[in-house]
Amino acid sequence: MLDIQNLNIWYRGIHAVKGIDVSIQRGEIVTLIGANGAGKSSTIRAIAGLVRGFKGYIGYTPYQGKPLRLNGRQPEEMVKMGIALSPEGRRILPQLTTEENLRLGAYTRDDKAEIAHDINYVYDLFPRLKERRLQKGGTLSGGEQQMLAVGRALMSRPDLLMLDEPSLGLAPMLVSEVFDIIREINRQGKTILLVEQNAFAALKIANKAYVLEVGAVTIQGTGEELLQDPRVKEAYLGG
Repeated sequence: MLDIQNLNIWYRGIHAVKGIDVSIQRGEIVTLIGANGAGKSSTIRAIAGLVRGFKGYIGYTPYQGKPLRLNGRQPEEMVKMGIALSPEGRRILPQLTTEENLRLGAYTRDDKAEIAHDINYVYDLFPRLKERRLQKGGTLSGGEQQMLAVGRALMSRPDLLMLDEPSLGLAPMLVSEVFDIIREINRQGKTILLVEQNAFAALKIANKAYVLEVGAVTIQGTGEELLQDPRVKEAYLGG
């Protein structure tokens, strides 16, 4: 479904991502873990069309479609092809209501009846958002804003959903809830690429995982294999 080969990204002369290869099959949850500055967010931003001038190859095969080269495409094209990003920091619009934020996620669509259906789908996933549908986004709690960011990404009906640090800043109870919902979204047919510093939570739900260190993939395998790997345990799981 997604094939990244020899991806290299530079920022102001700094080699942030160094020739990584990543493969994602349809229906998987794949996670990238690593410390701040490891190149995780840069990688998914490149997939989303938000990084210009990278080198390497990013190929994507839409559902019932032919393989496409993503290099050089605009972010709006990525959304129309079925790739959506819930960004780090949530990036909701605080002056708009919960429901208005969700509708913005469907900005490439004009099927009004189906958009209304998908809003109800998001409310089923996140009942608290339904309770706060007329509340300004900026007044929501951190956990509710994270749910809104994920729901907004789902409104484009993506085939590949990319989540950048969905647990950042959340209380442990909310972290568990968010990861349960990620698993449910995957069960309902979405392929998920997850960037996450909470290695334990990410590896528990991942089919496949990659460890990035200073821009390079140093360890890869199934989520379960990495949970048992002594190098991962020592560096990311508290021994």
